[in-house]
Amino acid sequence: MMLSGAMDKSAIALSGVCIAHCLALPAVVALLPALSASWFAGESFHLLLLFMVLPTSIVALGLGCRHHRTYGILLWGTSGLLVLTAAAGLGQAWLGEAAEKVLTVIGATLVMVAHANNFRLCRHQDCDH
Repeated sequence: MMLSGAMDKSAIALSGVCIAHCLALPAVVALLPALSASWFAGESFHLLLLFMVLPTSIVALGLGCRHHRTYGILLWGTSGLLVLTAAAGLGQAWLGEAAEKVLTVIGATLVMVAHANNFRLCRHQDCDH
């Protein structure tokens, strides 16, 4: 199905934005202090990404796994989504800034790996045609 492939690519891109946001934002804020006051630097941006990644990932991984029947990919994706949700839910107040960033990068990487494998398997089995 083309929808699964497009959603896999979207989820990979969103996870990449999440990683870039976590890793690059401190440097950008240090170089451009005015950016620290924008919505991009706040938790609302992090939550917005999470609310876009969750449904995209669930649908894409579900559709793909239904076709290629490699359900271990769901374990990778679900693990990543749970880690991302924990990082966002607990946030800096409970975890501290460094731990939140580490968890976010780990979760986003797990989601990206799951979608890359999902996309590869779908393409291999022509389930996106």
